[in-house]
Amino acid sequence: MPSATIADYKKGEAFYNKQNDSAFYYFNKATTSSPDSLIPKAYTYMAIIQSQAGDYFGAQESLLNSMNNLKGLDSIDRLLVSNYNEFGRTNSNLKNYDRAIYYYDQALKYIKDDRTRITALNNKGVNYQKKKQYAQAIAIYQSILEQTKNNKNKYAQVLSNMAYAKWLQDSSYPAAPDLLHALQIRKDEKNDWGLNASYAHLSDYYAHTQPGLALTYAEKMYSVAQQLSSPDDEQEALLKLIPLSPPEAVKKYFTRYQHLNDSLQTTRNNAKNQFALIRFDAEKSKTDNLILQKDNAEKKVQIIRQWIVLFCTILLAAILFFWYRKRKQRLIREQQLKTSQKVHDVVANGLYRVISKIEHDKTGGKEQLLDDMSILYEQSRNISYEPVPENAARSFHESLSELLSSFGSDSTRVLITGNSKELWEHIKSTARKELKHILQELMVNMKKHSRAENVVIKFTRQEKQLTIDYTDDGIGLSPDFRYGNGLRNTETRIMNIGGTIIFNAKTSKGMKIQLTIPIA
Repeated sequence: MPSATIADYKKGEAFYNKQNDSAFYYFNKATTSSPDSLIPKAYTYMAIIQSQAGDYFGAQESLLNSMNNLKGLDSIDRLLVSNYNEFGRTNSNLKNYDRAIYYYDQALKYIKDDRTRITALNNKGVNYQKKKQYAQAIAIYQSILEQTKNNKNKYAQVLSNMAYAKWLQDSSYPAAPDLLHALQIRKDEKNDWGLNASYAHLSDYYAHTQPGLALTYAEKMYSVAQQLSSPDDEQEALLKLIPLSPPEAVKKYFTRYQHLNDSLQTTRNNAKNQFALIRFDAEKSKTDNLILQKDNAEKKVQIIRQWIVLFCTILLAAILFFWYRKRKQRLIREQQLKTSQKVHDVVANGLYRVISKIEHDKTGGKEQLLDDMSILYEQSRNISYEPVPENAARSFHESLSELLSSFGSDSTRVLITGNSKELWEHIKSTARKELKHILQELMVNMKKHSRAENVVIKFTRQEKQLTIDYTDDGIGLSPDFRYGNGLRNTETRIMNIGGTIIFNAKTSKGMKIQLTIPIA
C-alpha cells in the first residue's frame, strides 16, 4: 500500500473534520492511485462534501464511482449504508421523493444498529410527507417513536414530524401540544438545529388561525437560522415572514431574501466549478503520468491516435452544431409571427412606455386614456399571434417571470416564488395562456391603482391543483370599489379554464388575491 496515497487520504479526513475546503482535493487525489479499499471511501467523502455545497448531481456521480469500486471488497455493509443514505438525501433535495424512498429502503437492508435504522426510517417518513402521503409517513413515525425515548433529541424530532404530518393530513388536528413539547425538549437540550425545525412547524401550524403567533415563530426561526449561518433555512424563514409581516417590514425581508438568493446561487456555482476543476486537474495529472511511463515510439502512436480521434470528434461536433443551429433557426423562422407580429412588438413596447409616462402625468383626465391605451396594448400583443413551440422559444416559466418582473420599478418591487419549469408540467397550453393574461391584468391594475411598494406572487402546486397567491401592500379596495372591464374579463377567463379567483375585499391596506386551477 503506497504510503503517499495513505497520507493523501488521511489529509482528506483531517481537513474534512475541520470542514476545510481542501478535503475534497485530497480525497480526489487519493482516488487516482490509492489501494482498492480506499477508493470507494474517498468517493463517498467527496459525495458528502458536494452534497453539502449544493452540488447534488456531482454528489450522485461520486456515489456511483464509489459503488462501482466496491466489487471484490470485504466488509462493505457500512459503506453501502452511507452511500444509500446519501443517495436518499441528494434525491430528496432534488425533489425526487420516490427515488429517495427507494434508496432509504436499500440502506435499511444493511443497517445493523438501531440509531442509524431510526434515522433512515425518519428520513423515509419525511419523504412520504413531502409526497403528501401522510398516512404512510405517520405510520413510520409511530413505529419508531417509542424506540427513541432514550435519545431526547431524536424523540423530539420524530414527535414534531409526526404531529406536523397529522396536522397536514387533517387541518383540525390539535398538533400544538406535541409541537410545543418537542420545542421544549430541544430548548432544554440546546439543540439549535432542532429549534429551527420546531419554529418552522409552529409557524406553519398557526399561519391561518393565529397569524400573530405564526409571525413570532417565523421571527424566531429567522434568528436561529442566522445564528447557525444556514442560508437555506434563513430563506425558508423569510418566505414565511413576507406574507405574515406588516407592510413596513416586508421591504426589509424582501431585500434580504433577494440578497441571500443571489449569494447562495453564486456560492453553489463557485463550489461546482471548483470541484470540476479539481477533478479535471487530477485526471490531467494522471494521464500525464501514464504517458510518461510509455516508451517514445508507443507514445507517439498513442498521441497521433488521440489527436485523430479528437479532431474527428471536434469536426463531427462542429458539423452537428452548425446543422442543429441552422435547423433551429429555420424552425424558428417558420414558426415566428409574420410581418404584422414584428409591427405589434414595436407598437406594444411603445405603448407600454407611453403608459408608464402617463402614470406620472399630473394634468388630470388620464384614467380613460390609460384604459384605452391598455386595451390597445392588449390588442397589439394579440396581432397575428400563434404559439411558438417551446423548443424554439424561451420556456413558459421564464417568459412569465419576465412579464411579471417588467412591472417592477424604483418604487415597486416584485417578488416571484415557486415559478419553476416543473410547476407547469401537465398544465394545458390554453390554461397557461389564460393565466398569463389574468396575471398581466392584475399587474396592470396594481400599477394603475394600488400604489404598492412590494408585490409578492407565490406559485404552489399540489397533486391536482395549481394555486397562485398575489399579495401587495398597496391601498387595498375602497368601500365603493366597482369591477372594471379588466377584472370582469379576469373572472371570465379563470372560469373558462375551470378555476376560481378570490379577492380579499375586507382589508383596507393591501390586496390579496388567490387563483386556483385544476391540473389534468
